[in-house]
Amino acid sequence: MSEIEQRALSLLSRFYGYRSFRPGQLETIEALASGRDAVVLLPTGGGKSLCFQIPALLSERGVAVVVSPLIALMQDQTQALVANGIPAAAIHSNQDEGYNRSVLDAAFAGKIKLLYTSPERLLMELEHWKHLNISLFAIDEAHCISQWGHDFRPDYTQLSRIKEEFPSVPVIALTATADKLTRDDIITQLRLRDPFCLLGSFDRPNISLRAYSNPGMKARMQFIANLARKYPQDSGIAYCISRDGAEKTCAALSAMGLRAVCYHAGMSADARNRSMRAFLDGSAQVVCATVAFGMGIDKSNIRWVVHNNMPGNIESYYQEIGRAGRDGLPAEAVLFYSYSDVIMQRKFAEESGRQGLNIEKLGRMQAYAEARVCRRRILLSYFSEERAADCGNCDICRNPPSRFDGTILAQKALSAVMRTGGTNIGVFTLINILRGARRSDIVRAGYHTIRTFGAGIDLRQEEWTDYIGQMIQLGVFEIAYDDANHLRVTPLGMRILKGEEKLTLSTYVPAQQGAKGRKRAVESGPEISADPVQQLFGQLKAVRTDVARKEGLLPYLVFSDATLLDMARQRPADIDELLQVSGVGEKKAVRFGKYFIAAVRKFEGLTARQDTGASLRETLVLFNAGVSPSEIAEIKKIKLSTVHSHLANLIAEGMITTYGTLISRKEYETIVAAMQADRAKAYETLSETFSRGIIDIALAIARVKGVL
Repeated sequence: MSEIEQRALSLLSRFYGYRSFRPGQLETIEALASGRDAVVLLPTGGGKSLCFQIPALLSERGVAVVVSPLIALMQDQTQALVANGIPAAAIHSNQDEGYNRSVLDAAFAGKIKLLYTSPERLLMELEHWKHLNISLFAIDEAHCISQWGHDFRPDYTQLSRIKEEFPSVPVIALTATADKLTRDDIITQLRLRDPFCLLGSFDRPNISLRAYSNPGMKARMQFIANLARKYPQDSGIAYCISRDGAEKTCAALSAMGLRAVCYHAGMSADARNRSMRAFLDGSAQVVCATVAFGMGIDKSNIRWVVHNNMPGNIESYYQEIGRAGRDGLPAEAVLFYSYSDVIMQRKFAEESGRQGLNIEKLGRMQAYAEARVCRRRILLSYFSEERAADCGNCDICRNPPSRFDGTILAQKALSAVMRTGGTNIGVFTLINILRGARRSDIVRAGYHTIRTFGAGIDLRQEEWTDYIGQMIQLGVFEIAYDDANHLRVTPLGMRILKGEEKLTLSTYVPAQQGAKGRKRAVESGPEISADPVQQLFGQLKAVRTDVARKEGLLPYLVFSDATLLDMARQRPADIDELLQVSGVGEKKAVRFGKYFIAAVRKFEGLTARQDTGASLRETLVLFNAGVSPSEIAEIKKIKLSTVHSHLANLIAEGMITTYGTLISRKEYETIVAAMQADRAKAYETLSETFSRGIIDIALAIARVKGVL
């Protein structure tokens, strides 16, 4: 094990409470620590933040500058870091400029390890920051830099200046939603040099996927209400295409007795902040929002996301459903769609300035909504990720349509694409070739002479449209958005063409017939699945709510649901056992642990009070983590003299063997000399210069050394 790996694992355990890294995280950390640029593409909740936070902590000098598009995201991240005991801060326009200046002064003094800011603020300060010792730059939500991305922001394009001004400082770009075209554009736009690329799986198997034709307002509201009541201690998001839709949804759910709030760009900043706060602290269970809500929100117990309308592209949809189940526990994503949604989204696309691209992406989103193949395979293939089998956790897999071996059909389509050059035709032309249509463009290109011309004349145009759509969804073809939306054969497609793999397709069903079945599924209400929340888990959630209120924190900043579930399974009866729970770092164990340990002990039929050595053990945990005595007193909410007493006892018991951070050699020698000269008068003399606690520490050391 390398030195960097050892140190990284130690930091991971100390500050975050985890014992191992997820695949690719350590390699990314090592690349950044060696000065190399990096690109990280992981799903929401996949651990992107650790890829730059750990390197920031590994750097002995300097501050990591994190570029973030939203103030709410900066505040959320910095609060989480500070709660874990990591010095972090942000500068942004919602803060007084005097405070922003004090944050920068602290960064220049080396007192902050992670500094969050917006792209606009960074570009404004960049020249001045040349004198700041910067360990790395992290560009969060990096898809915003790309013209091909779903959330393009012009300010992000100026971030190429980072490499001009700081050519030797490593830059890491991070996103949860970027197709192949956007990924390449991120590297080009940021001028990254030979970056290490971590392309993790986009699969979020804990999220169940469903899509239904819109059954009407009343049925939708009842469906959402049923979901909210299914998860009474957790939260959900109801996305709407318009501000009016968000307000009407909020009013309808509130009338049904749910704790609902509204969030959209037409509200004042104060009103949006109140809604956000209510949702984050749990006083509101449901937020009814436009897509203005949610980027970067780290709330771990969002159990469901409902789209009342169809989004304009798969990237946006994937990012929005990814806000559910960040803790890895079961979550649900439900999409309602209608033809009116398609009309409105098409209008948005036509007015976007990137008309052709956005209309094509809308088509892919519509195909997902109307799909009759595994929905997860569609999402993964969109991001160029293969999946060999259906997921078993979507509505299509649970109620599969009639299927058949579509290998021959796929081979006909694949052969036609390859015989026309492999890069020259789109879906419409392919269908005309397969059906033997002697259109002028086909004859002019000579496609009427290839062997597969007319090979699919036995199927109607709508059937071929459906089957080729399924092939795209399953990853047989991909669409080159940067090249007139032409089809490209994927590696999976080549294997099927060569007869190395087979392909199963769903039998074509006319639109009206399929819609009836989907409507019946909606009317039956939410699927009832086994609730993983156990009795103790529920009690620990209640404890978390109380602790968060006392400490003035958001509940998920205390502990995540995943941590509470692991706690309920392990049932720690003391701090040593609590430190073995996934997600419990040293500072949080001491700061919050007693409340949760007491709840577990009570549940187990033990006395809630721990033995008298528990507080002593907490002090040792924090001392070993490098926390100063004054900080220990602040965290534990006890007097500094009590901490010094603990430290003296720990020294006497041989639990602490290094003393340099507690007392200087000169202080120690002065105290010991006074004791040796006249113990009866020593305390009176020494107390004029030293506290009783420091005297006790010196005496404990002296006794261990055999001096007294």
